[in-house]
Amino acid sequence: MSPTATAAGSAGPPGPKGIKALREPAYRVIEPVTQWLIRRGVHPNAITIAGFVVTVAGALAYSRDHVRTAGLLVLLGGLCDVFDGRVARVSGLASKFGNFFDSTLDRISEIAMYVGLMTLYNAHQLRFIDIWMIYVIALALGGSLMVSYTRAKAESLGFDCSVGLMQRGERILLLGLGSLVFGWSWNGTVLTSVIVIVAALTGATAVQRIFWVYRHGKGVPLDGGDASGKA
Repeated sequence: MSPTATAAGSAGPPGPKGIKALREPAYRVIEPVTQWLIRRGVHPNAITIAGFVVTVAGALAYSRDHVRTAGLLVLLGGLCDVFDGRVARVSGLASKFGNFFDSTLDRISEIAMYVGLMTLYNAHQLRFIDIWMIYVIALALGGSLMVSYTRAKAESLGFDCSVGLMQRGERILLLGLGSLVFGWSWNGTVLTSVIVIVAALTGATAVQRIFWVYRHGKGVPLDGGDASGKA
């Protein structure tokens, strides 16, 4: 076993965080649908593609000022993201390509969602608050990508770095529910608040993961390969 893997194993996986604590109860609830999809021979990659298409449709709905519709579509896309992984594991069809494909489409669909939100704010009369929010959305996008990147990079080094409050599930749930329930009510005050929270907590989560890897990886040698740290 490599020194890195040993260090990661000795650290142990972090305890349940955020919506991860609800994972097992949720799996029990969706198990009948999971089994139905497996019996029908639905491939997990097909569910991944469906979730991608639905989320991009949500991004388009944001850009057209249909905020509640966008929220519903974003939540449905997130639900597909739950089912593709579950079907893959239960059916035995999980593969490295499937994992890579799912993660890649997740990133693209999330970028599309934030671009849709930027278009939404840009479409309104450009008051100071709207101009400011475009930058906040950009920070939320950057933070979301960094949350995903820090985990992926840590996993490539042998660490299970799934710590932090604002992972993908929490982001989708918060933005989707906020959009679906409140829409553009009160001139977008609730949606604006949700985006600010996501921007702040994604940045905090990325920083938390950096320090987590620092604590567990400091002094652990690389197993050969490129020591430059380039992606």
